Amino acid sequence: MDIVHRIRQGKFPSRGFDPYADYTVRSEPILESLHNATAPKRSFIPSKHEEKLVARMVRAIRNGWIRKPEQEPEKPKAYLIWDTDSSKPLPQYHIPAPKVKPPGHAESYNPPPEYLPTEEEKAKWALEHPDDRPYNFTPMKHDSLREVSGYDSFIKERFERCLDLYLCPRARRKRLNVDPETLIPKLPKPETLKPYPTECMITYEGHEEKVRTISSSPCGQWLASGSDDKTVRIWEVNTGRCVSVYSFEEIIDVVSWNPNHATPILAVATAGKVTLMHTGTGTAAYEAEVDAILSQQSDEENPRISWSPNNVDGKSRMIIDVKKRMKSLAWHPKGDYLAAAGSDSTALSVQIHRVTRCRTHVPFSKSKGFVQQVAFHPNKPFFFVVTKRHIRVYNLVKQEMVKKMTCPARWISSISIHPAGDNLIVGSYDCRVCWYDMDLSTRPYKTLKYHKKAVRQVDFSKTYPIFASGSDNGKLHIFHGKVFDDLLTNPMIVPVKIINAHDPVDGLGILDCEYHPNQPWIFSSGADTTIKLFG
Repeated sequence: MDIVHRIRQGKFPSRGFDPYADYTVRSEPILESLHNATAPKRSFIPSKHEEKLVARMVRAIRNGWIRKPEQEPEKPKAYLIWDTDSSKPLPQYHIPAPKVKPPGHAESYNPPPEYLPTEEEKAKWALEHPDDRPYNFTPMKHDSLREVSGYDSFIKERFERCLDLYLCPRARRKRLNVDPETLIPKLPKPETLKPYPTECMITYEGHEEKVRTISSSPCGQWLASGSDDKTVRIWEVNTGRCVSVYSFEEIIDVVSWNPNHATPILAVATAGKVTLMHTGTGTAAYEAEVDAILSQQSDEENPRISWSPNNVDGKSRMIIDVKKRMKSLAWHPKGDYLAAAGSDSTALSVQIHRVTRCRTHVPFSKSKGFVQQVAFHPNKPFFFVVTKRHIRVYNLVKQEMVKKMTCPARWISSISIHPAGDNLIVGSYDCRVCWYDMDLSTRPYKTLKYHKKAVRQVDFSKTYPIFASGSDNGKLHIFHGKVFDDLLTNPMIVPVKIINAHDPVDGLGILDCEYHPNQPWIFSSGADTTIKLFG
């Protein structure tokens, strides 16, 4: 009621209020707004200008225009020079001087007789250079130590010793305590990796000149061979019997058996011609189908290549006039296409022949270099073209180059593709065997340098994890090469056997080698006119 009465009287409500108190300015800023206006729209909508600025900075960071500032190297931490209470002792920089070699028998005043030089040795010692002498004094014999005269070079030698200690720098070398056996990779024993070929089982004799090429049938029962004596022979694998002999006008360069069981056709490359011939190893139905293929007329549109059927000794042959000397033949896994590679560097050096249609396709319009070998991928529509230093992989469906692999060798001689298709090996004339992982890199995964002469041929086994390489020194190297399904596990390559297969003749040893399609056996042909089967 007192407050009400004071208000009605026109007084202040509180009795202790001083309306004339001293005015003081507040030093703290006032955060309250001085107006009650509505917040503008731009205060809660993202700025387009800032959005463009951020986008520009993100683009600059992605393109590498704006980089993270390089951090300065850490400076060494300072420490007290005269601090003796430090927990860590200061490093010891003093390196003791090397000890002087202790004196031997020659320095004795009464050395053994064998240390006393003869007159000839004294004369020889006087003529030698001081740096070449074994001692800088002449050993002499005295009856007692008193008779030893003063050494005139004592002060000089001590001075040189002190000079060397003063001027020659010394450094402390840290020796690594590493066990050498830990550096050697742990490989399984060869006995645990069998089966693989170890010894000669059968020798096929009959050729009179070098056996340049061999090829086994897909069933593994027959073996074809071509030689410099201008003959092609068909052998029975298990008995070593020569079943048939076919004569040609030129030296046989390459023979290759069709991988299709239903069409037992043998492709033979001679000078400028590729001949498709009967083998006489199939059933009557297969032989009739081969006769129908080899006797058909060609409608080849390419004027540079001609197909002409022929009949020799009652058996049909198809002669493809390719106008070039072919050094490599490769069948497609289905047996319908035959790829041939020449030794020159023209567009016609790579040809693909379709046997059932009698057609020839030249895939390249320009030269790819000196082609050494061609091959088809076992599972995918890929085509391999091997030149002196490169392996090109082409996709036959898309008609484009998929990959180009580089070989460290100077001249590639042969190639073999793993049955799974993801790995391949390459042999070269500079004694190297390179293993490639196609999914890993275009460079070799491993380079094997076990041969001492040129590597002529390499080959993978189609059924066992082994591969081989043959060289001009007549030795056949057998390797265990296992490829794992796990992509994180590297292939395991272990050398297991070295076989002295053939005797070198005129600098040539093994000219060709090929694994049996079903067994862990390997065939090899050499310059000594023989073919051998190892198992």
